[in-house]
Amino acid sequence: MNEPMQDLLRLQTLEFSEKPDKNTAALIAELRGKIPPQIIGHYDRLRVRGKKGLAAAINQVCTGCHMRLPLAVIMTLKHEQDIQLCDSCGRYLYLPDEAAIPPAAKPQAAKQARAPRRSSLAKH
Repeated sequence: MNEPMQDLLRLQTLEFSEKPDKNTAALIAELRGKIPPQIIGHYDRLRVRGKKGLAAAINQVCTGCHMRLPLAVIMTLKHEQDIQLCDSCGRYLYLPDEAAIPPAAKPQAAKQARAPRRSSLAKH
């Protein structure tokens, strides 16, 4: 994850925490100073509407709106080439650390093929 997104994620975590204190306010101001104005402006517009400005992309799905993301968006995030927005909800996207992602349910073993049924009309 690139540096502006890391700062934005820390900012969102602090702003949506339930126990703000004096140190938190100073850290929020510091983080807001590091993030480019265009990004912070878009983030604030989402926040005014009561939405979080950042959403994780897990299993090619935006966790903000639960819509499937194009593979090109995921690849751009993996290569950290550019900042990406979800086309559906407008949140900034980031890929969480592999350790933070819960393991997906294990696929069930394929059922064994059954022998064909005998027709009740067939003579024995």
